[in-house]
Order: sequence, then C-alpha cells, then structure tokens
Amino acid sequence: MTDATIDRPAVAVFPPVIPLTTLAVACVLQWLVPLGWIAGLASPLRFWGGAVIVLSGLLTTSAGRRALLRSGTNVSPSQPAVRLVTDGVFGYTRNPLYVGVSIALCGLALILDLDWILLLIVPSFVLLHFAVVRREERYLEQKFGDAYRHYKARVPRYFAGN
Repeated sequence: MTDATIDRPAVAVFPPVIPLTTLAVACVLQWLVPLGWIAGLASPLRFWGGAVIVLSGLLTTSAGRRALLRSGTNVSPSQPAVRLVTDGVFGYTRNPLYVGVSIALCGLALILDLDWILLLIVPSFVLLHFAVVRREERYLEQKFGDAYRHYKARVPRYFAGN
C-alpha cells in the first residue's frame, strides 16, 4: 500500500452518514406514524435516563477519538491508518466510535420520544457492520498483519460476547 490514494479502508458509506440518516428518518417516521411506545414512560425518567445513555455514548465515542488522535493516527476512514491503537477504550471494543454513537442514538430516542430509532437502530447497525466495519477490518488486517490479528482475537468487535 504505497499509493496514498489506496491506503485507506474502502468503506461503502462515510460512517457519520449512517446515524445521522437514522435520526432523520426516525424523525420523519415519528411525525408520519407515531408509535407512542416511549411516550408512556414518565417524562423525568425518559429525560434523565436518556441523558445518562447519551452521555455514556458520547463519552465512549470521545474516548475513542482522543485515543486515535493521541496516537497520531487519522480518525477519518478517508485517510490512512498510521498506527494500530489498542489501548484505552480500544482495549474493550475495537469500534468505540460506532458503539458510542449507537448508544447515544438510543438515549436520544428516549429524550426525544422517537420510537422509530429503536426500530431503525438494527438495520442501521447492520449497514454499519457490512458497509464500514468489515471493510475497515480487512484494511487493518492487510496493513498491520499479525499485530491486528492478535488484537482482533483479544478484543471484541463491539462488546463482550461477540
């Protein structure tokens, strides 16, 4: 991979597009066909529970981003990976940015009373898995070889048990 134009993962979709589209589609569907599942929860519980969930998701994403920047590698998949980051939050999940954003979306579902996010998070995560994560994994394995394979064997893709 000496040519800088190919030294990057061949992701099919720029990752932030997936959660943003999920949120936008959920808002439209909630407006057109409100389900009312979340509305039955008490407002303070919904708000504070959602806030805690959003905060934990954003902290996970932020920790992943900081770890990448601290190591001197690129955050964006449109740029080459300079180093394999395996410490900090990357010692618990290989994809803290994606896990964190997905968690934050679930918290937003509670805060904003968007039942549709809870339904759309599954296809959103499947799209993220196949269009982004699997492609990034192939790239990292080609670029970092055994170091990445050992890391992959030791740290779960998303969370313990997968």
